[in-house]
This record gives sequence, C-alpha cells and structure tokens, in this order.
Amino acid sequence: MSAEDVVWFLGLVDRLGIEVWLDGGWGVDARLGEQTRRHRDLDVVVEQQDLRALREALAASGFVDSPTEDRTDWNFVLVDPEGRRIDVHVIVIDEHGNGIYGPAENGIFYPASALTGSGSVGGRPVRCLTPEYQVQSHTGYELDENDLSDVMALHERFGVPLSEEQRRASDRG
Repeated sequence: MSAEDVVWFLGLVDRLGIEVWLDGGWGVDARLGEQTRRHRDLDVVVEQQDLRALREALAASGFVDSPTEDRTDWNFVLVDPEGRRIDVHVIVIDEHGNGIYGPAENGIFYPASALTGSGSVGGRPVRCLTPEYQVQSHTGYELDENDLSDVMALHERFGVPLSEEQRRASDRG
C-alpha cells in the first residue's frame, strides 16, 4: 500500500465519520512522520459499531474478503482488484477506554493508553497506536526484518525500551 492509498482510505473513513487507528507498519511510519519502507498492507483498528459502514464503503470501492488461515470476525483482510490490502482489527471500547479485541473472555485488548497516538501520512494527521504499544506488541514471536526495522526505528526516535528478546534479535540482525 502506498502513502496515497493510505490517504485515500483516511479520506473515506473521514467522509463516513469513522475514527480509526493505524497499526502495524503504517502505524509506525505515521508516528515517525515518514515512510521508512514499503508496506504490503494497511493495518487499521476500528470500533465494532463502525464496522458495517466501513465494510459497505470498501465493498463499493471493490474490496472483498480475502481468505486467510487466521481469519476471525475481529481480524480479517479486505483486498481490492488493484491488490490493495487492508488488515482490519475490530475492537469494542470498554468503560475504561480499552479496546477489547475479540471475545472479552480471551482477555486480549488494546490498552486505553495505546489508543492515544498520533502521527501523519503524506502530511495528513492520523490517529495511530503509541510507540510504546507498538514496541510492546512486537514480542512473543520471531521478528521478521520489517518487524525489527519498525521496533528499532521507534526505539531510536522515541527512546522506547526494547525487550531482551528484541535486543537479541537486533544483535543478530
């Protein structure tokens, strides 16, 4: 996904009156205020109450569900004929401002503090996840080259501490 594609998507959600947060690589680059690498997709976090309107608007623009092995009702990928990919993460905001991700009994959520980030893409202001949360969420699995690049960029720019696991991956990289 190009920066122009991200700006197009953000204009679409603005017209719908929907707020989203950028996650993943574009969320990192938004916080950094510059594109640091190519992105295969755009990861977005959206509230469940806005999902139907978002799906309908994207369908009108040619986006369809893409079958993935890990598809759930709260995490799925939409693709258009041009190959643009949007990885949708659905949350429900609880009484504490946390974004509950999936069934509440799973205990997975975006902390309220993670949803306070801001940045820009193509000079356009956007909401994104905080650098601290982005670094913290890159743990518990083997980091690929893009993950490591994102984590290191946030660490270097914002001084976000690395986990021991991330530090070891950085030393190997």
